[in-house]
Amino acid sequence: MDIKNREIPADKLCLICNPDEFKFKTTKELTQWDEIIGQERAVKAIKFGLGIKSKGFNIYVSGAPGTGKNTIVKAMIQKLSKDMPVPEDWCYVYNFTDPDRPRLINLSAGWGRAFQKDMDGFIEFLNVEIPKIFESKEYEDHKSRVIAEYEKARESLFTELNERAREFGFQMSVSKTGIMKIPVIKGKPIQPQDIAGLTKDQRREIEEKEKRVDSEVRDFFSKIRILEKEANEKILDLNRQAVNFVIQPRLEELKAKFSHYAKVSDYLNSVQEDILNNLGDFLAPPPSVLPLPIDLFDRGKPFTKYKVNVIVDNQNTKGAPVIEETNPTYNNMIGRIERKAKFGTFYTDFTMVKGGSILQANGGFLIVNVLDVLRSPFSWDALKRVIKKDEVKIEDVGELYGFVSGGLKPEPIPVSVRVVVLGSPLFYHLLYTYDEDFKKIFKVKADFDVEVKGTEDIKEEYAYFIARLCENEKLLHFDREAVASTIEYAARLVDHKEKLSLRFSDICDLIRESHFWAAEDKSSIVKRAHVQKAIDEKEYRSNLIEEKIQGLIEEGTIMVSVEVDVVGQVNGLSVYDLGDFAFGKPSRITARTYPGKEGLMNIDREAKLSGRIHNKAVLILSGYLSGRYAIDKPLSLSASVCFEQSYGEVEGDSASAAELIAILSSIAEMPIKQELAITGSINQKGEIQPIGGVNEKIEGFFMVCKSKGLTSNQGVIIPHQNVKNLMLKEEVRKAVKDNKFHIYSAVSVDDCLELLTGIPAGERQKDGTFKKDTANYLIDKKLKEMAEKLKKAEKPEKEVKEKKKEKNEE
Repeated sequence: MDIKNREIPADKLCLICNPDEFKFKTTKELTQWDEIIGQERAVKAIKFGLGIKSKGFNIYVSGAPGTGKNTIVKAMIQKLSKDMPVPEDWCYVYNFTDPDRPRLINLSAGWGRAFQKDMDGFIEFLNVEIPKIFESKEYEDHKSRVIAEYEKARESLFTELNERAREFGFQMSVSKTGIMKIPVIKGKPIQPQDIAGLTKDQRREIEEKEKRVDSEVRDFFSKIRILEKEANEKILDLNRQAVNFVIQPRLEELKAKFSHYAKVSDYLNSVQEDILNNLGDFLAPPPSVLPLPIDLFDRGKPFTKYKVNVIVDNQNTKGAPVIEETNPTYNNMIGRIERKAKFGTFYTDFTMVKGGSILQANGGFLIVNVLDVLRSPFSWDALKRVIKKDEVKIEDVGELYGFVSGGLKPEPIPVSVRVVVLGSPLFYHLLYTYDEDFKKIFKVKADFDVEVKGTEDIKEEYAYFIARLCENEKLLHFDREAVASTIEYAARLVDHKEKLSLRFSDICDLIRESHFWAAEDKSSIVKRAHVQKAIDEKEYRSNLIEEKIQGLIEEGTIMVSVEVDVVGQVNGLSVYDLGDFAFGKPSRITARTYPGKEGLMNIDREAKLSGRIHNKAVLILSGYLSGRYAIDKPLSLSASVCFEQSYGEVEGDSASAAELIAILSSIAEMPIKQELAITGSINQKGEIQPIGGVNEKIEGFFMVCKSKGLTSNQGVIIPHQNVKNLMLKEEVRKAVKDNKFHIYSAVSVDDCLELLTGIPAGERQKDGTFKKDTANYLIDKKLKEMAEKLKKAEKPEKEVKEKKKEKNEE
């Protein structure tokens, strides 16, 4: 194989966006544009989910962070909601038959607040007018006449009682303690102390007459109670008539205003009846016997029950409501019943019932993040319950789980809301698999992609996107070169020359940072240099660890050789992902081989530092070695392979090609060029498979070579499938162009052998052998020698065992 045939030219190492493709000079020339880039599948799914009215077709919006899920969903919903009807207002009012269960009233949008305002005005009216009624001269005259009639009748009854008592020889008198009976003999009252001086017959006669007088007294008091009852009823009827005369017109006005709402009319009738039945609540309290510093009885409380608690107010809503709940706790979504403390205890009433975001979204749309909902106790189950039952029941969380609350139990509120949940694909699959309700209530999945094919139209849309952001946020506009540089950065984000990133949060940040550096440079427009400055500065803020590791390599603490040839040693490549920044680092991979039957030992696995994927990759190596070289002989090989100076977990299969080359080099004692590094996965057929992080790996090895001095022979071998993923930095591309650094693509293990050893790989001939003096010939030859050595070593041992067996049989 000619090495030049495997070398990748400099023009294939990156997407170079030609700024001449754009017809504008700066993005300021572009008009406003509101299209969505590259998310046709998701947009179609969202439109379907918003359009279908059947139950259970709520939407789960799935996608990686930064793809614009939230922005796109809100924009689409708000556009649709404008043409939808405004939902009703919902109010709680006092339940006069069952105070613990507030009544629910629904009114057209805006009428809830009007009803509340009117009832507040009615309460103020009661506060002013009812005291006036009881203080008026007309009322006092009516009341005085009733009382006078009662006093006159009472005096008449007492006179009648006194006359009857005289007939029996008694005189009646009234004292503070009640009515006193005094015996009269010969016209003179007898004092109690004088009764003892009377004869026995006189005392008996007095006792007999006293019993008859007592009967008359009891009859007197019975008549008095009837008179009092009649008088009280007359006064109460007077009060009711007087108060009703004042409140009736006001209530009739309210009934006429809200005549379309039967529940309001029914409620106002209940209010009127309650006022007339509880007039004592409106009278001044009796003077307190004890000088208490605090009035234990809140005289304003009688009016509280006539208030209106507006739970949902759509007075200022245009179209259907669109509510995004950023903190979806149980109380924030469902609502809560508040309590106030007074004198060491808590109390509540219907005015302290508060609605949550689901009620605010009633008749419209609710947007929540699935992680936030799942993270908040009770919220996920509460949300599912609302969707399944189409109602919101505001209650304490404790009541859901059997704890006795003894508080209010407001009437459930019927709801019709389309729920849109935003989350990652992982949460969608977990919920779909383990939550049996999920698939029944979230029947629409909108999947947001992270990349799009970089067609000319998409690049043009990118330019419009940049223009829109610059206009919206008052940023400096981009020239064509800066737009091209931004598009190249978008390709680097997805590691693909033919695709662009749809993670617009990263693109927006780059645009904002480029504006900053352009402003710092006193430029009136953002240029390519400013975009590159933003990229470099962002990397510099995050690459401290990379620099530290690079320093350890330069000083020799981490051992990496990039010049001499070494047997059984290969420069592998790995990637460190820190979340906000990823970088490549070369790792020394070594192998030792010797005759034996133990097979391939992964030292990292034995040390429990190897992940499952890496373990699988090492086992694949055993399959390849047996299939390739054990056709005409047993594979009598013991080998160990290891990532040197690796003290954390080794995971992934991208080093399996390097590990195999190290083993083959050790077997045949073929030196490996340390000036080359290799990355790639292999299968049992010896084919090289693609890997991730190819750009970081190449750049990481390039930085090591640069620090140690470029020799024009150094380079990296990558899988041929990864050529399309190359989006290398300009520094690396220039070194390749100047022939100071090289990047090769490999299709098979044989390609890697030839590149790393400089020896032709060699194919198996018709007679089953490899061509002489090729790499595979040397490997196969050594394996045959190992098999012979092992056979010879085992022969004496076998003879000893057979002799021992014969001796035992004798």
